[in-house]
Amino acid sequence: MELRELGSTGLRVSPVGFGASPLGNVFGDVPRDVARAAVRRALDLGVNFFDTSPYYGGTVSESVLGDCLRFAAVPRDRVVVATKCGRYKEGFDFSAARVTRSIDESLARLGLDYVDILHCHDIEFTSLDQIVNETIPALQKIKESGKARFIGITGLPLSIYSYVLNLVPPGSVDVILSYCHYGINDTALVDLLPYLKSKGVGVITASPLAMGLLTDNGPPEWHPAPEQLKLACRAAADHCRKKGKNITKLAMQYSLMNKEISTVLVGMNSPEQVEENVSAAIELSTSGIDEQLLHEVEAILEPVKNMTWPSGIQQA
Repeated sequence: MELRELGSTGLRVSPVGFGASPLGNVFGDVPRDVARAAVRRALDLGVNFFDTSPYYGGTVSESVLGDCLRFAAVPRDRVVVATKCGRYKEGFDFSAARVTRSIDESLARLGLDYVDILHCHDIEFTSLDQIVNETIPALQKIKESGKARFIGITGLPLSIYSYVLNLVPPGSVDVILSYCHYGINDTALVDLLPYLKSKGVGVITASPLAMGLLTDNGPPEWHPAPEQLKLACRAAADHCRKKGKNITKLAMQYSLMNKEISTVLVGMNSPEQVEENVSAAIELSTSGIDEQLLHEVEAILEPVKNMTWPSGIQQA
């Protein structure tokens, strides 16, 4: 896989990123040997970007990812590791004191001296003015201390990004991590890309499968999408299956097609899942996407295009 530049950071990341939330046993128990094998396989196949958070599995994801990277004995400069702060099993806390303590806890669990990226996790759940006036300045100090090389913000509503970026000093936020807004059913992130580029901000996207909507098994019970969107995605998955095709592969390839997005995070918990995602990326770069199937699926999803769901608190 060719590496892509991440904004103005100088980091070069694999287009397929390893989402480590499943290593926190978020979607079922992952035996340690399987987790280690998944990370080892990812490294062998050229995946160099790993994303976690203290929220995933109530800190388990960070500890397991740290163990897997140690077990793989990978040189530190060969991997790009991102974690987050502000969202925890106990709830949200974006105070300067909590995020400053958070990075030390994360580094201890990961067994690292620094992370490449430290994100504020799901900032729509607090006052965005607190993020601007308290959290980002605290993260700048963490960056100056060398414990994090770059700073990011994450969340679902796309409006949060311009709000924060317009108010913080230029260069205070290096990357954003958006999820569920760049896939076959929702490409709303595209409208924001020129703005982000003008700010020199790198773009990471996650949930190319829309948190399970674009899969044969369908989303989990708790999925917050409106029923109309769930039904349309189910119809699209059924259409692919009837043609002997896989909607998951199509969705993954679609998300990888836009080079303005540096990496697509997808949750992985086994060597087989790693191989499936990397082979989808390699097939895309060698023989392209199945255009006919894509057009058919886009037609099915057209009535629900860019349909989303609320997330976070009402901002003043």
